[in-house]
Amino acid sequence: MKAFVFPGQGSQFEGMGKEMYDNNDLAKSLFEQANDTLGFAITDVMFSGSSEDLKQTKVTQPAVFLHSVITAKIAGDAFQPDMVAGHSLGELSALVAAGAMAFEDGLKLVYQRALAMQKACEAQAGTMAAVLGLEDEVVEKACAEIEEIVVPANYNCPGQLVISGSLAGVEKAVDKVTELGARRALVLQVGGAFHSPLMEPAREELMAAIEKTTFSKPVCPIYQNVDAQPQTDSEQIKANLIAQLTAPVRWTQTMLNMQSNGMSEYIEVGGTGKVLQGFIKRVDRRFPSSTLTV
Repeated sequence: MKAFVFPGQGSQFEGMGKEMYDNNDLAKSLFEQANDTLGFAITDVMFSGSSEDLKQTKVTQPAVFLHSVITAKIAGDAFQPDMVAGHSLGELSALVAAGAMAFEDGLKLVYQRALAMQKACEAQAGTMAAVLGLEDEVVEKACAEIEEIVVPANYNCPGQLVISGSLAGVEKAVDKVTELGARRALVLQVGGAFHSPLMEPAREELMAAIEKTTFSKPVCPIYQNVDAQPQTDSEQIKANLIAQLTAPVRWTQTMLNMQSNGMSEYIEVGGTGKVLQGFIKRVDRRFPSSTLTV
């Protein structure tokens, strides 16, 4: 069974989407539609902007979404997955590519998500850190013992768990996991504490927009970040999407569940095409699936 997986922030690159725009009429039409919907020429930044330009929150999220979804759409009949999943922001790309949301609705939600998250970051400072070389349970326990806000945020793959929270909370957690034997605990250069309680204002703001959006049954199950389970019910998909901003991304669990349900091949759709491959290969090394291929 074939799975299509969609990356989130961090998969952007200079010039992303320009080749599709120049060589495919459908891609050009969708990019122009995106410019009109957003009210600014995001294509200018995507095609000609620097890596720093692409790091702007209001640009990064819609840029990665557009690159992923348009890649899937121009694939046409070749885009026939048995299951899909997306990492954080990538979940919205997966939903649109699988027909659960219209292209324009998905783009509007992504942009609102980006602005709401930026606003939450400005309201209360926070950060994230990658913890390498410890079991998830050890990191979870370390976070739970700290009084300040710090929680597991991204279960990326075995031996890599990203934590998120207040500046003080993450700093103390980094010290603690280092004492516990982490191979490395690295504070990330991010704008805030994503997938933590500090994103609650953004969750509330996005909830209203999600509730007003029309969702349809996807063409195949989508494994969502919140519970790592296959979903096709539109109401459950909406509920999980609302919860996503303050809940952890359970990517390791998602990949294991997809393997258990027959995933034998996966394709990373959009971005550099390499971010999720690295995570999945590490999951497969720890929990081998003899037939899993790229």
